[in-house]
Amino acid sequence: MEKVKSCPVETWTCEDVGNWLEEIGLEKFSDLFSKTHQIDGQVLLSLTEKDLREPPLQLNILGDIKRLSKHLRELKCQRLTNLPLSQNMHPGGISEGRKRLKERRLHSTSSNVSYREISKHESTESEDIDSASSARMYHQGMTQSYYTSNDITLELWKTILSFIYVFAVFMVTAFVMVVVHDRVPEMDKYPPLPDLFLDNMPYVPWAFDACELVGLILGTMWFVVLLFHRYRFVLMRRIFSLTGTIFLLRCVSMLITSLSVPGKHLQCRGKSYGDIYTKLERTFEIWKGMGMSLQGVRTCGDYMFSGHTSIITLLNFFITEYTPRKFYYIHIASWCLNFFGIFFLLAAHEHYSIDVFMAFYLSSRLFMYYHTLAYNRALLAPDAKRTRVWFPLFSFFESKGEGRVPNQFEVPLKHVGPCCQAMYAWVCSLRAPSNAGAPEDKENTKSSPSELMTNAG
Repeated sequence: MEKVKSCPVETWTCEDVGNWLEEIGLEKFSDLFSKTHQIDGQVLLSLTEKDLREPPLQLNILGDIKRLSKHLRELKCQRLTNLPLSQNMHPGGISEGRKRLKERRLHSTSSNVSYREISKHESTESEDIDSASSARMYHQGMTQSYYTSNDITLELWKTILSFIYVFAVFMVTAFVMVVVHDRVPEMDKYPPLPDLFLDNMPYVPWAFDACELVGLILGTMWFVVLLFHRYRFVLMRRIFSLTGTIFLLRCVSMLITSLSVPGKHLQCRGKSYGDIYTKLERTFEIWKGMGMSLQGVRTCGDYMFSGHTSIITLLNFFITEYTPRKFYYIHIASWCLNFFGIFFLLAAHEHYSIDVFMAFYLSSRLFMYYHTLAYNRALLAPDAKRTRVWFPLFSFFESKGEGRVPNQFEVPLKHVGPCCQAMYAWVCSLRAPSNAGAPEDKENTKSSPSELMTNAG
């Protein structure tokens, strides 16, 4: 049996398979496997639990099936740990695309997960391949239930660029809002469009202020998360890039189609701001007030789609994504605020229902698409060129990102003290050469009177 153990499993003969069954205490199946069905090493590696249950083997005792399945998985693990990645992982063969996928998955994962993930794939041949692959990664200490980057590059300069990007987009959005105000349809000639929700919901005067208050609450919650999150600069980069992209889309949608005013209570008239300087002045007013009525900003024509809904939806998704799952009460509160904010916006008759629906849909989809790509970055290696073409901002901002950002928290600004000390030491080192001769000069100054006395004597 020692000779059999030293040989690769795929080279075993039918007799070797029988000896192996006797070794593991299942000698009653020795003749069935080695003589009746002529199962050698390669066939043994291709067996799955499904094969053991169904004809022609059709084992009847569940304990025997489970024990034999366990030993088969161990055999496959032993074989896989001695194989390079370029070789087939199963005698039956795996397609090249799937093999590359498993190699990328192997190299993009890190350690510290239990063996329980291995036993999930037992029913079919393909599932058994996944089980063996997971087993191999476990033995190498590289398996994880989800992808996590333990060495996240903060890339502060990209965070600054993303802030400049969203800053510029907000300025462009404010200018577009000035332009679309000039093109607002006349209320007497173009009444509000039929809307299923607005037609059945009475106007609530204070609802719009309540919607903006909800946005401020969500913004405060997100600020607290950023303040204590260890990877706050990564989170800032992501929310800046997503917000900028969504509002850039909003600029286009506002500009190409002008909808009639949704509420009769709104006093909206097409207003021409004259020359470009007057428009820029109004643009700065809208930007400074962040487009909020609480800041005294009133705009018309910016309907498709709702910027308020986009902001509160993004804040909700970022809060729930970057806080631990055990903070479920925060998640529930965030979702409730999100839906209440949407309800208040519609109750104020400030937007059509389609504006709100499209804003929620686009914001949530872009958030999920962005994070899906970020979390599976290693799986997109063969399509890197296509990703750069279709998602240029994502490819730039997440070029060194790899996997899920851990939700780890720390005391804010704890690095300020060491940074100040390092800066002080650097300043002192710059001043040191200029003051190097000072002690010597002082000593010379002290000794000069004695020298004078000596000379006088």
